[in-house]
Amino acid sequence: MKATEVPAIAGAYLFEPTPFADERGFFCRTFDADVARSVGLDPDAFVQDSLSRSARGVLRGLHLRSGDGEAKLVRCSYGKVFDVVVDLRADSPTYLGRAYFELSGETQATLYVPAGCAHGFQALSEPADVSYRIDRPHDPAEDVTIAFDDPELAVEWPLPVASVSRRDREAPGLAEALKHMERTRLP
Repeated sequence: MKATEVPAIAGAYLFEPTPFADERGFFCRTFDADVARSVGLDPDAFVQDSLSRSARGVLRGLHLRSGDGEAKLVRCSYGKVFDVVVDLRADSPTYLGRAYFELSGETQATLYVPAGCAHGFQALSEPADVSYRIDRPHDPAEDVTIAFDDPELAVEWPLPVASVSRRDREAPGLAEALKHMERTRLP
């Protein structure tokens, strides 16, 4: 497994496994504590695993958490997604930087999204399963959502949006979300 730093997002990493393929299919390691440690991540910090399944064209995001934030490892375990990360850490050298990835079940690459970064994706296949390993238990009171179609971010989603949750559809723009995060920032 190889870890590569994501230049557009300080502290983000792409973990690329080495699949072993034969006539039966493939096998690969999707998480390696030693590789995580080698880039400064504490593998024991992750406390919750989640999974989403989305139909082609479904868009989820852009999401993050206020307060201490939430770091996560994101992997498309089946299918294919267009994945987006936006750095919203005011003290980051890559503040407002954006990074785009195609994650797929074929490569099993895992993206590390640091706390303070917004994350979202659009399913490019029918279906797409996305696995998350999160470093804090979920607290809905800390959820922050940014409009996926915010003109300041100008994310070019590859497909027409087939479906989006009510929360995502009614999300405020980037400026309002940043004000909310500033008000809820812990001292």
